[in-house]
Amino acid sequence: MTIGELAHATGVAASALRYWEGLGLLPAPARSSGQRRYPASAAPLVGRVLLLRDCGFTLREIAAFLASRPDEPGAWRELAAAKLGELDEQIARARTARTALAHALACPHEELGECPTHAGIVDARLAGVPLAEAHRH
Repeated sequence: MTIGELAHATGVAASALRYWEGLGLLPAPARSSGQRRYPASAAPLVGRVLLLRDCGFTLREIAAFLASRPDEPGAWRELAAAKLGELDEQIARARTARTALAHALACPHEELGECPTHAGIVDARLAGVPLAEAHRH
């Protein structure tokens, strides 16, 4: 299939496919009259890249993930476990931020700067205290 057909089949722009090819995420396709000709197996590979990206992997991490598969069958598990840990940290930070914003919206003060709780949190953050600790109530 041509790059346009692969782009249409996967919903990924041709420019992104060329970029991914340059990064080694997609193998260099055969060429016919100067045009890229991808095998049918390229579409599931693009889908795999999309899935990994949706799971929070960077393109560099995706390259490592895909490269680890043939050489060391279990190596992808280490990469996945590391990403899971990162996601857990991001979720915890997002929950803390959500709680802080919800409390700010519930504050009876018209100006947030007038709220003593808010001022205490600001002071704590300036002192280097993480939001999760500064916002405990």
